[in-house]
Amino acid sequence: MKNNILTLLFSLFILSIVNGQIKPKETNDFYDNDTLFSLGKVTVEIAGEIANPGPVDFSQLPLHQEIVKEALLNEKGDTAFVGAYRYDGYSLYDILNDRVIQKKNEKEFNPIIDLYVEVENDKGEKVVFSWGEIYYPINRHKIIIAMQVMRIVPSKTKDLWPLPTGCKVVAATDLLTERNIYNPVKITVKSYPKSFTVTRDMEDLYSNEIKIYKKEQQLSTFTGFPSKNIPLIYHSVFYGKGRGIHGISTFNGMSVKELLWPYFSRNKSNIRQALILVVAKDGYRSVFTYSEVFNRNDFQDFLLNDRSDDKKNGAFSIFPAPDFFSDRAVKGITAIYLTE
Repeated sequence: MKNNILTLLFSLFILSIVNGQIKPKETNDFYDNDTLFSLGKVTVEIAGEIANPGPVDFSQLPLHQEIVKEALLNEKGDTAFVGAYRYDGYSLYDILNDRVIQKKNEKEFNPIIDLYVEVENDKGEKVVFSWGEIYYPINRHKIIIAMQVMRIVPSKTKDLWPLPTGCKVVAATDLLTERNIYNPVKITVKSYPKSFTVTRDMEDLYSNEIKIYKKEQQLSTFTGFPSKNIPLIYHSVFYGKGRGIHGISTFNGMSVKELLWPYFSRNKSNIRQALILVVAKDGYRSVFTYSEVFNRNDFQDFLLNDRSDDKKNGAFSIFPAPDFFSDRAVKGITAIYLTE
């Protein structure tokens, strides 16, 4: 009889592991006190502007943990809370790390900051992430393909949030989690499809206005900060990937999202797929996603920096607050292109 009971308990333990349900012991870690569920398996292909396309070998990659409060837009455009979760998965940073970039526009513009990736799932849904969003942040590995999930259960209410139904993309710094699509099958690396004349070592980068376009239609011209503007002030050890330290600097101005709010609707399509291209007088440019500018939960806003007194590199530049490197700090800005 005793042997039968032991055999039954062992069988239940093995079954729980097979089903991906593992209950941890109680600890002081708020994000590790509930059952861990497997989300299954996924097969992902890498394509696009790389020299070595092909499937992802997840067995060679480390797992990363991210904690997320998920919320979505409903049909009326209001927000609806879904649940709080800990996800374990493989980061896009690691997934793309050994892929050799082969840009279509390399001869015109060699820097990689006009690249973005498009992630597509088995239903044909697509979301985008800029290359800078993946590889430049101070806080890395924030975009993962989740393979395991654990609810973060409130200690008093004991709310058991609905469990995800499969592997999914998780963008941990997103406020509204519309980019967290299920069952990704393909990641495509792309460069922003617009050509500009590049003038290297241009001595005079100064531009006193920024023209704002949606596709090819000019929407507005920005010539200066509002008189009632209360400047944002950021202090930074300004460090570039190539030239290293630029200085310990102070930046002031207004958030880029405040500048662009009038021209972008907050909807599921834009949160998932809209892009912003910032272009300088010399043809230097960088791409950003709508979500990394408008849809952050970490309050690390991109700054439109006031350089009106800099008659060589002004009057406006970007300060990329989330980034470790300064490479996306486009200066001498002449145009911003919005792509929905």
